[in-house]
Amino acid sequence: MFPMVRNALSHLQVQIIQQTTTKQSHQKHTLDFHDKYGNVVLTDGATFCVGDFKLVCID
Repeated sequence: MFPMVRNALSHLQVQIIQQTTTKQSHQKHTLDFHDKYGNVVLTDGATFCVGDFKLVCID
């Protein structure tokens, strides 16, 4: 009985892996806003804040 159970579990695991890889292969891999512009927006915001801080401290 053990070889039959082992074979069934092995077969089930293979099916789960195949279903997972099928789902992953059908997903779109497009970039969202944060992937495209995240670092640019962060750098611009930091530059703006540093500039304002300097302006306030100088005046």
